[in-house]
Amino acid sequence: MTTLARRLLAAVLLTAVAGAAPAMAQTPAPAAEAKKEEEKPKTFWEEHDLFAYIENSFTANLSGSGRGGTNEFRIYDYHEGYTFNAAEFSIKKDPSEKYPFGYGLVITAGIDSQKNHSFGIFKDEDDGFPFRNTEKFDLLEAYVSGLVPVGSGLTLKAGKFVTLLGYEVIESPNNLNFSRGFLFGLAIPLTHTGGLASYTFTDWFSMTAGVVLGWDDSKNVNDALSYTGQFAFTPLKDFTANLNWIVGPEQIDPRRIDENVTRDSRGYVNSHLRYVLDFVFNYTGIRNLTLGLNVDYGHEEAEPLVRSTRQSGDATWWGWAGYAAYDWTEKLRTAVRQEFFRDAGGARTGLGDATDLWSTTATVQYNIWKGLVGRLEYRHDQADEKVFRVRYSRPDITSQGLLARGKSMDTISVSVYYSFF
Repeated sequence: MTTLARRLLAAVLLTAVAGAAPAMAQTPAPAAEAKKEEEKPKTFWEEHDLFAYIENSFTANLSGSGRGGTNEFRIYDYHEGYTFNAAEFSIKKDPSEKYPFGYGLVITAGIDSQKNHSFGIFKDEDDGFPFRNTEKFDLLEAYVSGLVPVGSGLTLKAGKFVTLLGYEVIESPNNLNFSRGFLFGLAIPLTHTGGLASYTFTDWFSMTAGVVLGWDDSKNVNDALSYTGQFAFTPLKDFTANLNWIVGPEQIDPRRIDENVTRDSRGYVNSHLRYVLDFVFNYTGIRNLTLGLNVDYGHEEAEPLVRSTRQSGDATWWGWAGYAAYDWTEKLRTAVRQEFFRDAGGARTGLGDATDLWSTTATVQYNIWKGLVGRLEYRHDQADEKVFRVRYSRPDITSQGLLARGKSMDTISVSVYYSFF
């Protein structure tokens, strides 16, 4: 082979290797492979969310409890002493493009379940708070949902589900404090039965609207419907602002309790509207810090208790609650809540007179072990009138009526919950 031939052959080989080099460079790097794995669509089972927990607590009243060891205007820490609060199992699946159907089922047991009942599910119209004679388990949620291919996707939900209103929720592990505030217990409902439609217009605005049977009502106790909805905004990163609302008649038809009640004495309860505007703000833009604010305003026409005590029977209530929590470490968190609630007509508290309530709550939370969390909480409640430590005016003669002995109440609670998932 001549020198020229050898040079031509070498040039061809170098050209071939150089042409192959870019092809070799296109081989996915490990990081690119990992990203591709993350973008892989979820399987049907992976789209499910499982949640389960159990919670126990002990509450001590430092200022003296009311009759029967009760703590007035509380919900899940209503009694002194030990309480098996809750055992819950939840399975939920949201609709997706691949599987455009969903569902949710939440079952609870424990003392807290008695406070969550809706009419028609372990609760009748004549059962009063705290429903001592009802079952200690509840069907908290049971619904189906679907994604309709309209625009960015219209989501429909039907069944029983938790309310859109409020900053605090029923499940204790999802709250900053152990006890629930006045707004949670007095200003808003807990659950609804009916249907909702949700649509996301942009990445910063979505809307939900629906028709329900009413406040904590799965039976329709007044043959009327209520309407609820939400405007959800995310104007800034890590900042959300929601306007939630519900409107409709909520008073129970007296004939469902006493068949001798006539239509005239009924007072046409299905025309007496009740509405609540609920504002919820949350900010997590500062590392380890969570800030929240909840503002409520409610009004009800011809409220029975108010109407029985004064000529003008309308009831009005409003309040606010501010929240702050800081994660000092992965295990330690402290949280505070400051709250004010005004019951202008005494309808929500059941006192029949205008009442102002204040509350300050401080909670220390520590992750003891994986899934096991302990909480120590101090709470001070204050009122403008004597509304706490309600007891019989004469202990030996119960027919003498009830008498409130204090304007304030202080409690300490120790609670432990374990999350399984």
